[in-house]
Amino acid sequence: MHLRLTEEQRMVQKTIRKFVENELMPLENTVLRNELEGRPSLSREQLEELQQKAKKAGFWGINTPEEYGGVNLGQMMLAIVQMEVSKTFVPFRFGGSADNILYYANEEQKEKYLLPTINGDKKSCFAMTEPAAGSDTRNIRMTAVKDGNEWVLNGEKTFITGGNEADFVMVIAITDKEKHRATGRDGVTCFIVDRDMGWKSEYIHTMGEWGPAALIFDNVRVPEENILGELHGGYKLGLEWIGFARWIVGATAVGAAERLLQMAIDYSKERETFGRPIADRQAIQWQIADSATEIEAAKWLVLNAAFTLDQGEDNRHLASMAKLYGSNMGNRVVDRVLQIHGGMGYTRELPIERWYREARLWRIYDGTDEIQRLILSRNLIKGNVKIGQFI
Repeated sequence: MHLRLTEEQRMVQKTIRKFVENELMPLENTVLRNELEGRPSLSREQLEELQQKAKKAGFWGINTPEEYGGVNLGQMMLAIVQMEVSKTFVPFRFGGSADNILYYANEEQKEKYLLPTINGDKKSCFAMTEPAAGSDTRNIRMTAVKDGNEWVLNGEKTFITGGNEADFVMVIAITDKEKHRATGRDGVTCFIVDRDMGWKSEYIHTMGEWGPAALIFDNVRVPEENILGELHGGYKLGLEWIGFARWIVGATAVGAAERLLQMAIDYSKERETFGRPIADRQAIQWQIADSATEIEAAKWLVLNAAFTLDQGEDNRHLASMAKLYGSNMGNRVVDRVLQIHGGMGYTRELPIERWYREARLWRIYDGTDEIQRLILSRNLIKGNVKIGQFI
């Protein structure tokens, strides 16, 4: 058992960290100013320039199979990369990748959707959540009715990440009402739907900088060949998409928390009260110690979930643990860091309040705290997972 990163992993981590520090962090003041004035965080030109720099540095398709032009570094490296990139709030993700379920596309679909997405020519999004169907996916109401060689889609999806920018959506709809009514899982299908087929998106304003979309489908006609995977097999694809995203949320929280904790340590050594740095105060020291301990615990949960996936094993239980603990850890750390900074932490002069608003979302999307606890307890009570089985 080896509990340290390999030399290759450390080299990639160091290179990614250097890219984040040299190319992304210097843009933070620009991002804060733009967001404060109601403009996009970064312009399309700035994002394209960053993407070209990343590509030149070899960060293209980090987890994409080599047959599609990627470097396929594996899930452990993906977790490490996500932690490093999340040390800044500059909205940038390395290109050359596609949603995991898009690889279930047939050859014609891969040519039309997968390859252009990997190459950066098209943007996708995934839509399962509805106004009355968040954690309880059995409440999905969007329908797809067969009409000749086409399916007619009607309904609304909400809180869809990337929905305002996407060229196409992978959307879940009911294709057999009887099957869906009987089980809540069967009878739903995933469709690939181009924006020019007729669906519309509306911007949803949130307390953070995340700007999801509501997607409206009003008699949108989709050809038969745009079914992704199998007819009535959409629920499995949906769970696979969500399951992959869960431990990534934990990795995001770890990266942000490490950056925030370092800010708190630096500030505590500079800020003085009654003639002494607040770093000398036990109340501050304990917050720093608790935060560091919790960050390390969350990091190992994330890395274990990623490692298990790299071994070809089912990591869903571990992914739920990483998501539940990581997202809550991130919220506790940012709250402590804001408290340590006092009034300055509450202002928009520093990015702490921005992270504070963003962190609250981590406990909601890709499965709420309550859903993760339900999954974990059910697995244990039913005996599907045994205590201590992963180590």
